Amino acid sequence: PDDEILGCGATMARHISEGDKVHVHILAEGITSRDQERNKDLREKELSGLKTSAINANKILGIKSVFFHNFPDNRMDGIELLDVIKVIEKIIKETGPDIIYTHYINDLNIDHQVISKAVVTATRPLPGIKIPTILFFEIPSSTEWQTSLLEVFSPNWFVDISGYLELKLRALKAYEGELRSWPHPRSLKGIEYLAKVRGATVGLEASEAFMLSRKVEGIVNERI
Repeated sequence: PDDEILGCGATMARHISEGDKVHVHILAEGITSRDQERNKDLREKELSGLKTSAINANKILGIKSVFFHNFPDNRMDGIELLDVIKVIEKIIKETGPDIIYTHYINDLNIDHQVISKAVVTATRPLPGIKIPTILFFEIPSSTEWQTSLLEVFSPNWFVDISGYLELKLRALKAYEGELRSWPHPRSLKGIEYLAKVRGATVGLEASEAFMLSRKVEGIVNERI
């Protein structure tokens, strides 16, 4: 929870304004990694509050379709990858997406790595699997915190969010417990600065930046 807004919140708001249907799937629960051992019962109230925050944040953007899959927070490397792939395959079958936005595979956060790998596997170009566009987003305090020994996030796809940045920041305020104080990159000021730097890279007031995984022209799935 909050990665969806951090990574592509303004882009999702733009999709909504253009009449597209947006479905948000949050795979990990986002709380229990704060404890030595996972105990959902111990964190029941906080988990419930975080889900409420997620629903409220997405409503601000105009998104009503938010689903939770409750994989263990920061422990998804302990889950069989196939189990994650099966969940994503089911999502794809039910929604028939034209675009999938997901995490970058070399993020510092292990859950991001697992999810990204599962998405790439679930969208492999088999008969009946038609996903025209797959994009990786960046998450402040994970993507840029990875060591340069691995391939760094190098965006080649930029979305103009000049008219949607304020909406993104307002949605993030619904995740107050997940935000940090400046100069942390996951502060409101840090997120705003990143959007403006990404925008300036391509001559825009503000932008969300992505890495293109795959783009296939000529495929348009039916909207549901």
